Amino acid sequence: MSGYLARRLLASALILLGVTMVTFTLAFLIPADPVRQIAGRNATPETVESIRHQLGLDRPVPAQYATYLGHLAQGDLGHSYIQKTDVGRLIMSRLPATLLLMLGAIFFELAIGIPLGILAAARRGKADRAIMILAFAGVSTPQFVLGLVLLYLLAYLAGWFPMSGYGGLKHLILPALTLGIGGGGWYARILRSSLAEVLRQDYIRTARAKGLSEKAVIGVHALRNAVLPVVAMVGLDIGTFMGGAVVVESVYGWPGIGQLAWQAIQRIDIPIIMGVTLVAAVAIVIGNLLADLVTPLIDPRIRLR
Repeated sequence: MSGYLARRLLASALILLGVTMVTFTLAFLIPADPVRQIAGRNATPETVESIRHQLGLDRPVPAQYATYLGHLAQGDLGHSYIQKTDVGRLIMSRLPATLLLMLGAIFFELAIGIPLGILAAARRGKADRAIMILAFAGVSTPQFVLGLVLLYLLAYLAGWFPMSGYGGLKHLILPALTLGIGGGGWYARILRSSLAEVLRQDYIRTARAKGLSEKAVIGVHALRNAVLPVVAMVGLDIGTFMGGAVVVESVYGWPGIGQLAWQAIQRIDIPIIMGVTLVAAVAIVIGNLLADLVTPLIDPRIRLR
């Protein structure tokens, strides 16, 4: 176990190093000059060059990248010259809202996807086709369309939920449900396929021959093996949601990392864009690692090597 963790952590560090290299390179390819943004349009060439020298942007790119890595090692994600504050502080201020939305979205994904996947695999025929049509509709519907429909029906007409904002549980349900419907559709399709395959295995036939009820066969014997692909997808979703659900956060006015990233893209705020990208990459790596660590707990036959 310790050897596996050491190898995974080393691989994760190399992946994150690659992410920093790509994002740092792309920052130089973006047709925007951060120095000109700081100095203003009316600044003289001498002022622009002075600011460039003070920031170290006149040095060779490898030297700038080495400085950037040194700051990252100290937990410094850079400074936003447009918002005039530290990138790390900005991201941390949005992190609670993002974590809350992530937990809510994963809850709805599992609450929708697992029961539908089990019903589709256990009840073949019309019920199976109906559930898969619903799952396909959930996956195919654009999030901004689904969000607007839910807002109109449940917030505007019914008045059950607030139209937008960040606060209590009522503010969370609609954006989390919007994300959960699409993810739940994926989970249902994947679990249905995996569970249908497991139900054809010999040990399932043996369990049925012993007289076990269908609920016991599926819930005790089959589901443990069939749910493993869903666990892997949850690990990926952790990274995806931590990177920010830009569309959903925009529709509902949710003050998460995705909204911060969208504002930074509109303003060409390169330090924030790089910081959010790195945070999302770290979340994806951690999510995948957690999924791998949970898998042996679900199926003891799997060993981490």
